[in-house]
Amino acid sequence: MATAHAPTASEYVSHHLGHLTNVKQSSLVDWSVIHLDTMFYSIALGLLAVFVMARAAKRATSGVPGRFQAAVEILIEMVADQAKGIVHSAESRKFVAPVALTVFIWIFLMNAMDLLPVDMLPMLGALVGIEYMRVVPTADLNAALGMSLAVLVMCLYYNVKIKGLGGWLHELFTAPFGNHFLLYPINFAMQIIEFVAKTVSHGMRLFGNMYAGELIFMLIALMGAAWAGTFGGGLLWFGHIIAGTVWAIFHVLIITLQAFIFMMLTLVYIGQAHESH
Repeated sequence: MATAHAPTASEYVSHHLGHLTNVKQSSLVDWSVIHLDTMFYSIALGLLAVFVMARAAKRATSGVPGRFQAAVEILIEMVADQAKGIVHSAESRKFVAPVALTVFIWIFLMNAMDLLPVDMLPMLGALVGIEYMRVVPTADLNAALGMSLAVLVMCLYYNVKIKGLGGWLHELFTAPFGNHFLLYPINFAMQIIEFVAKTVSHGMRLFGNMYAGELIFMLIALMGAAWAGTFGGGLLWFGHIIAGTVWAIFHVLIITLQAFIFMMLTLVYIGQAHESH
């Protein structure tokens, strides 16, 4: 009878990078590509963001604000100021500014899941038979690109709304090199490349930073586990506490910065949709 053995470092990392998927198969659709853990945590954190902001709005007073209300007001004013400086249409800002605020809070909460101990939620999931679980939705390329695709859809919508369908199609074929029939194919290709490049880079930037941070936390966790193995001693356990604390403190900056960058690029791309070439 085979005896169970502790996973190697490679097996540990590979297991933690695995997603919980729907194993149901269909002749038409391969449902196994759906990452259920990403879906669950992104939706749950989105609902948490809505609850927190709704509670802040309900408890807001016109008098001296409490610390929570003051923090929310500072955040709202920051986003509103950024939107006003980038999107010059007051009518569009009524929708775009709340979208930017939602993007910032939602991505910040998803990023912040990286601060939880690496094995905490996966071990709890294992107790109920869930073999794989990744808890940082933004470290999943599907989620990051999904959000950037949603921004692309908003950009296309505002291109048509502001310029009209005819005006936008005219811009697709005449910018950036000029209105000449020989330049139409080149202009169109450049416009498509720009849309694709902005969308891919928008999502990949968020995914790459959060994926790298997740890997570093896993490596630090391995350092702590090594003290019981054959290649380390008790000092490794103490070292992993120090390294994990230092990296977590630094990672708070990354978490916030990536949410801010994604929000700012969302505003910039929508703002560009309002401009004519």
